[in-house]
Amino acid sequence: MPAHHPAPQPPRTLLLTGFEPFGGESVNPSWLVAQALHGQQLGDAVVQAVCLPCVFGQAADALRAAMRRHRPLLVVALGQAAGREGLTVERVAINVDDARIADNAGRRPIDVAVRAGGPAAYFSTLPIKAMVAALNEHGIAGSVSQTAGTFVCNHVFYALMHLLKRRGGTAVRGGFVHVPLLPGQLLPGDTRPSLPLAVQVQGVRLLLQTALATQHDLRASGGAVS
Repeated sequence: MPAHHPAPQPPRTLLLTGFEPFGGESVNPSWLVAQALHGQQLGDAVVQAVCLPCVFGQAADALRAAMRRHRPLLVVALGQAAGREGLTVERVAINVDDARIADNAGRRPIDVAVRAGGPAAYFSTLPIKAMVAALNEHGIAGSVSQTAGTFVCNHVFYALMHLLKRRGGTAVRGGFVHVPLLPGQLLPGDTRPSLPLAVQVQGVRLLLQTALATQHDLRASGGAVS
């Protein structure tokens, strides 16, 4: 009889989300980075990129639908952070929407809970310090961030961690990373930091590879005085 060989297992999915442009911008680097990595195989996982609307509520709904559809082993959400120099790996999501500007649907919630009755905060379950160390080892600016703000980025981060907690906590890991502006987003005279798209893509790829390969985070300083 011919030898029986088990069918090969399909690759696992790594869900990578970015946002549509907002605040009058024509592009959002978070989505451009996610698009560039879509379909790439990292270890035994394939990147599935999904674009989220920059709208309170709708963004969380779109994330939830993507997770149901793709059943990922790891979820990393990306967002744009104008003014930041490098890739910043977020430590904590807080349970508040407090918008300084309106979202893309004109909504501007003030002091509203992301999830009524939910915990005040959730920590990322990614190996955030190992991820930053991987960036720095490859000459890419990166740091741990202590705040994801109170706009739609934090809204999605909190919604993600709340969903993962309800699904059992540690089976699927997740977190949030902010990326800086692209040079092409700066007008003449604008001195805010920026980073070319190719470097951002390389950096996020490193972050994903590190998150997949690292089960226990580094014990290293990543704090801030203020």
